[in-house]
Amino acid sequence: MNAHKISEQVYCLYADIKSNDLFEGIWPIPNGVSLNTYLVKGKKIALIDLFRPWNDALNQFEEALSSLGCSFETIDYLILNHLEPDHTGWLKELRRINPKVEILSTAKGINLVKTFYKEESGLRAVKDGEKLDLGTTELVFFETPNIHWPETMVTWEPKSGTLFSCDAFGSFGALNGRVFDDEFSQEEHAFFEKETLRYYANIVSSFSTFVERGIEKLKGLDIHCIAPSHGIVWRKNPQTIVDRYIKLASYSRISNSGIPSGEKEISIIWGSMYGNTKQGLDAVIRGIEAEGVPYTIHRVPNENVSYVLADAFRAKALVLAMPTYEYAMFPPMAYVLDLFRRKHIYGKTVLRIGSWGWVGGAKKEYEAAIEPLKWESLPSIEWAGAPTAEELKDLEERGQELARIVKN
Repeated sequence: MNAHKISEQVYCLYADIKSNDLFEGIWPIPNGVSLNTYLVKGKKIALIDLFRPWNDALNQFEEALSSLGCSFETIDYLILNHLEPDHTGWLKELRRINPKVEILSTAKGINLVKTFYKEESGLRAVKDGEKLDLGTTELVFFETPNIHWPETMVTWEPKSGTLFSCDAFGSFGALNGRVFDDEFSQEEHAFFEKETLRYYANIVSSFSTFVERGIEKLKGLDIHCIAPSHGIVWRKNPQTIVDRYIKLASYSRISNSGIPSGEKEISIIWGSMYGNTKQGLDAVIRGIEAEGVPYTIHRVPNENVSYVLADAFRAKALVLAMPTYEYAMFPPMAYVLDLFRRKHIYGKTVLRIGSWGWVGGAKKEYEAAIEPLKWESLPSIEWAGAPTAEELKDLEERGQELARIVKN
């Protein structure tokens, strides 16, 4: 595998990971993910971000370095924008074969190098705005904390106008031999847009305020290329991915008027034990369809919560359909709501419905679970066993009501 040229001195090296493993031990990657690193060649050589030896990643990086006449032994500086192990997991081995390499990161990043990898020498903490002279070009470092760990920074190479953004502006999805935005078809871009949404909702959404602050901080840079650590390298239309992240970050906000942000659509998340809750949900869906509002639908636990999070994060409104289970919420839905809290799925308009057997009980646990989420809730509808004709009519009307709220 060859390195991909960004400029005369800047190159992208990447490994496609195609694995049944879960990203971060949680999120499925059925279409793979790329691990991107970058080489900047001056009189000195800098490698920006590293990798973990996942599948055959090491072989792919060694081949890319070799195509440039380089090797891990020839690197002078290792720049660590972010210390998560998918970007640092091979650090001790690199230090073993290249003990002279100097490691640069923020002060918090250097502390993590010490605690994660027990390295104590050859470390340099860089400050916001500090520069590294490579001889015929330079690198500039900007702290962007909490995108998405506290130690995070980005690296800027002014000569080519390349911003090395690590996890910011990333996505899931293997690259399959191409890396640049102008090398992908419209259909492929649509795929990566969906995988950017899922990546953001799964990994970055909790830190949307910091995403907005980071974008504001960097807006004065003359950016010609955005080079993230996962996904497409944006050399033709870098503003596309910036605008995409601005929109995604906005989904976590509630306007001053109290109107939820998000797209004018409804995300339906449901689970049913014996079909009674499903009967009620079918009536709600008839009401939504009568108003012509688009919706997505996910059944839990049948579908991985990664995809549930993505659509729920994007939508202005939610329908949560769950039976009562042993005096409490249906357990798979309780897990979903816990992740909604952790990932800041804020400011939605929500309808909850569900059947119960011998007694109710989900309502109390549900209301406690959603209290931090700042949702506007329509009155819940619960019923015993199978819904009656009157209850089905009420459920359909409630679906219409929710859809009308979304349209306005």
